[in-house]
Amino acid sequence: MTDNQTRLGVVLFPGFALLDVAGPMQFFNQLSAIKPFELSIIAKTMDAVYTTPPKNTVPESKFDRIGEAMLPTHTFDNAPEFDILLIPGGLGMRDETISNDVTSFVKKQYPTVKYLLSVCTGSLMVAAAGVLDGRKATSNKFAWSQTTVHKTVDWIPKARWVVDGNIWSSSGVAAGMDMTYAFIATIFSPDIAKELTNKMEYEPHTNSEWDPFYEIWNLPPK
Repeated sequence: MTDNQTRLGVVLFPGFALLDVAGPMQFFNQLSAIKPFELSIIAKTMDAVYTTPPKNTVPESKFDRIGEAMLPTHTFDNAPEFDILLIPGGLGMRDETISNDVTSFVKKQYPTVKYLLSVCTGSLMVAAAGVLDGRKATSNKFAWSQTTVHKTVDWIPKARWVVDGNIWSSSGVAAGMDMTYAFIATIFSPDIAKELTNKMEYEPHTNSEWDPFYEIWNLPPK
């Protein structure tokens, strides 16, 4: 990236995973103090979007789930073009309508984005858009069997994150922070990325092949 303004888009949907968004955004929020950014938050409507998953996407539980909300700045219909587009995962993507809405948006936006970043099960919707066909990607290891249903993708089971062309995909939830660190180190500079993590008091995993969860969740070898 140059010192020209970077257009960053973040997709939200009901039941998105908070850290899938908040983790990477902590990096980009801090980065915007030294590099010019324009942020857009995109959802189906302009209503507040809650992390609480729709009831049809989770089994009944003894207690009601709690969650937070974020406010969009744009809808899928009026969103501008982006340099970086971030697609989170979350339980809400189990809803077919929600998943289809995000998939359609990714398919529409991808031809003009410079970089597409997916966190956790967000890669399922990216794969459904067809933009991962013939490419390598990874996803959440706990939800591996549900997420990696698109066999046109070369799914990498043991990876913290994977890069193929201009598409970056991370493993589950917190892995999005490590991917974002690596992304900033690659696209902006290693020194900037390190400065951000020092200010966050966060020590990232810098080896993309570091993945103990591959074994914890007993994934088959590739």
